[in-house]
Amino acid sequence: MVAVGMLLSDVPSTVPPAQQFDGVRRIVEAAQRVGMTYIAIGQHFLYGDLRWLQPVPLLARLAADCDRGTRLATQIMIAPLYHPVMLAEELATLDVVTEGRLVFGAGIGYRPEEFEYLGIPFKERAARTDEILELLVKLWTQDEVTHSGRFWQLDGVRPHLKPVQSPHPPIWVGAQSVAGARRAGRFGDAFPVTPEATYDEIEERFAAVREGFAARGKPFGPQPVRRNVQVAGSRDEALVEYARVSKGKYLSYASKGMTHAGDAETLDRDFLASVAQHAVVGSDAEVVAQLTDLCTRFPVDPLLLRPQWPSMSTEDTIAAIERLGREVVPAIRALPTPQPEPVPAGAA
Repeated sequence: MVAVGMLLSDVPSTVPPAQQFDGVRRIVEAAQRVGMTYIAIGQHFLYGDLRWLQPVPLLARLAADCDRGTRLATQIMIAPLYHPVMLAEELATLDVVTEGRLVFGAGIGYRPEEFEYLGIPFKERAARTDEILELLVKLWTQDEVTHSGRFWQLDGVRPHLKPVQSPHPPIWVGAQSVAGARRAGRFGDAFPVTPEATYDEIEERFAAVREGFAARGKPFGPQPVRRNVQVAGSRDEALVEYARVSKGKYLSYASKGMTHAGDAETLDRDFLASVAQHAVVGSDAEVVAQLTDLCTRFPVDPLLLRPQWPSMSTEDTIAAIERLGREVVPAIRALPTPQPEPVPAGAA
């Protein structure tokens, strides 16, 4: 069975935070009701007209509402903005509170201003992330840690807090680039494919991850893949609705420096052509066919869907989730779980 999950969205900052939290709880309840077993949330700081609830305290609270089989994922946390000891203990606590259901998704970030706010050089973000990922595993798995790195030094410290999961929570190292896929191969357990990635890009990035895993003697297994989806009565209806609910967010991404789906001018001029290669839109049957092709062409598990955009109300989001629950979610869950590939002969 291929697991299906959902990505929670940011919302306009005009929505009161308490109302946002109430909406999240209702959305998560609906997602679980239709068979989604991963709940994932991203992260930003001082985000202006949009707001994220911070993932660690939010997921800790949601754990009480979620089924025991539902996993809770940070997708992604901006790792280089943290001191590794603080991050290790926050996440270990979250794994304890969620009773071993945490998935830690990490990324290097893409907004220079977030680094400026926190006094961390933007140009150091990749190197800091590499060192943090290395040190997190030490702090989670070793009784005594000595580390002498470029940014942090620890001398014989004794971690007092370990995660519930052994040896540690799964580490998903996310990125848009091939360089980020190589980082996942060196330090991670999986590479969560971004929603904008084409099939050719997925193939290229999986090859980089596979090479890194082989160098560690680690089998290449199923990988999390994200996709933006819109189901309607027909493809034309779905395209119109997708443009209505998501175009503003794409333009917001572009204005904040994430231009993988196109620059702001191109998106504004011809939105549907810009997103045609990655957005999954159409009737129930068309969306099932597209996602089934994705999940049979690549070793996908879980498949993370985005049914929510900042322009949508809680009620709109729940309706979109319920629509996915009619045919799309059951069809994907009926697919066989992909099996890990054997480690190549001679690998470390």
